[in-house]
Formats: sequence, C-alpha cells, structure tokens
Amino acid sequence: MRAAWYDRQGPAREVLQVGELPDRWPGEGEVRVRVAVSGIHVGDLGKRQGWWGSTMSFPRVVPHGDGAGVIDAVGFGVDPSRIGERVWVYLAQSYRPFGTAAEHTVVPARHAVPLPADVPYEQAAGLGIPGITAHRAILADGPVTGQRVLVTGALGAVGRAALAVARRGGAIVVATVRTPDQVEHALAAGAHHAVDTADGDVAARILEYTGGEPVDRVAELAFDANLATNLEILRVGGVIATYATGAAEPRIPYWPLGFKNITVRFLSNDDFPESANEAAATELTAALVAGDLRYPISARLPLAEIAQAHELVEHGQTRGRVVLDV
Repeated sequence: MRAAWYDRQGPAREVLQVGELPDRWPGEGEVRVRVAVSGIHVGDLGKRQGWWGSTMSFPRVVPHGDGAGVIDAVGFGVDPSRIGERVWVYLAQSYRPFGTAAEHTVVPARHAVPLPADVPYEQAAGLGIPGITAHRAILADGPVTGQRVLVTGALGAVGRAALAVARRGGAIVVATVRTPDQVEHALAAGAHHAVDTADGDVAARILEYTGGEPVDRVAELAFDANLATNLEILRVGGVIATYATGAAEPRIPYWPLGFKNITVRFLSNDDFPESANEAAATELTAALVAGDLRYPISARLPLAEIAQAHELVEHGQTRGRVVLDV
C-alpha cells in the first residue's frame, strides 16, 4: 500500500517519507478502512516533532489519528456486512503505529463510525481528535441544559465542535474569538453570543451577554492566558475543562480557585473512557448530519505532499482544516 511515514522525530521535510509499505489486514475485532481522506491535527504534529516530551513508541509511524473512507475487510468477530460501509475513524494512531496517512488503516471496529452518504468525507476526516475532545470538554461534568457555557478559541478545530455540542445540549453558548471580524463567523458556527478578545475587558463583556449571571462551564483553549478571566466569570462550583495551554507550567492561583470550588478538568484525547468516546462519536455524527457542525476546508493536498500539509497546519497558514486526499 502507498503510505507516508517517519522513522525518527523532526521537521516535516526532514523525516516524512512517502512510498510503499506492506498491506495490512485486520485482526480479531478490527476492521480495515480504505482511506479516502486523512485529517491532520496539531496532536499529529506534536508526535512527529516530539513536542510535550513525547517520544516514539514504535520504530516506524504512519501518522494521523483521524480519517474517513470505506471498510474493505473485517477481522474475526466483526459482522462481514460492514464491508462496504462508509465510516470515519478515530484514534487510528493512538498507542498504535499505523495511522490514516496511507491507503489503508486498521482500527478496532468500534473506532470506525458509520458515516451517512450525504456527509462528505472531508468533513468527518478530521473529526476524531478535536470533536471528541470538544464533546468531553462540554459534557464530562454532566448535562449543560440551561447552563451558560463559554467556548474559547471558538473557530479552532475543537472550538467549532464545542459550539455545536454545547448548543445541541441546550446551553446558552458564548464564544471568544481573536478579532472583531471573527464574531460573525462564531455566531454562524453556533454561538448565541461572541466576544472578540482584541477589544479588552473580556470578562465584563462576557457577563454582559449572560445578563450578569456567572458562567457554569468553560471549554478552554488557553488555560494559562485565560485563567484570570475564568476566575472572574465562573460561578462557585464552576468548571474549567482545558485541553491546551501556552505555558507548560503555568502558575496556579490556588486559593482563588479553592474559594470558588472550581473544578479544573485536564483533557488528553488518547485516554478518554471508551464509553465517552462512543457517546461523542454518536453525537458528533448527528451534528454533521444535521449541519450543526461544519469545518471550513482551506487546503486539500495529495498524500505525496504531506510535508507541505504539515507545514501549513504547523505555521497556521490557513483559516480552515487541511486534509490529505488519499
């Protein structure tokens, strides 16, 4: 099969290779997916670059955890009727060496989610890592019906999914974006209200949209930078569910957090409970079908240009998702 891989960590153009690898076949409880589109997420870049102290657990890695395509083979214990089924896959390269940047990927059957025919592959191909992270950020601490939820970085990959999940869950959703021109895009993506951080006084403007009522839950992109704002806007017993930070070792204002009984939930997609993954997969697919979640696709490149695709994501040179047509 044609595939991309790396045998050592480093910059994209130095370590990524494209060529032929042996075909793979599913084992017990697994399915093989003929990949149509492979998604790229910052986590894929981190594994390849060695960010966050990550190392290679396998001598060779075919990157990318997310993708979409058609099941073309099943292992023992999997219903053969699944052959020919359109699916999106997640965690393809989580604790496994062979991800979706290849003509075929093999995943546990439950990680291949049925994809209705009217949903384009490119919409689902990058859904797993950001979408499931967003679902966990919004719902890990219970339903949000009638609650006030803040989604920071709302136009990012996780942010867009968080807007959809929170709104579909019955929350009053406030988004933060970087610039005034992004406000209308956040509203179109599902936020009831949106605040740009460029104009300052962010906490006051968020509370203005909530009628002065404190926020119940925050899906947080920048834990370190936004901690002071979150302390100001959160209710007693509120939740910060965070999946990223600028500073790796930020200072924590222990007593202010303690006095408000704030829960800080740290999220890393590789190790969510399987029940949470499956609940997220069901809800995210429904959001795609309903049109409540849509990702702008800013670049589609062939597998041979994977290094360029990684660079586009790494340097933030696009305003939408970058995918590989496999």
